[in-house]
Amino acid sequence: MLTVNIHEAKTHLSKLIAQAVDGDEFVIAKAGKPLVRVVRLDAPTNAQIHRLGFMAGQISVPDDFDTMGSAEIEQMFGDAV
Repeated sequence: MLTVNIHEAKTHLSKLIAQAVDGDEFVIAKAGKPLVRVVRLDAPTNAQIHRLGFMAGQISVPDDFDTMGSAEIEQMFGDAV
């Protein structure tokens, strides 16, 4: 994420706003200390972003997933116990 100081933000405000509208949020800092984060108004908040199940219906797990390769594993490690 881009961080700019207050002077730079004032100098390039139009360009920075255009970037924020395109989805590239940025931080305005004073003396290197972050003060505010600038994002577009309709940007989703962290609470609105749901990652769990984002590929639902696109991936299938075989019924024998838990036992896949068990013969090979038994053959490699069967005498190790």
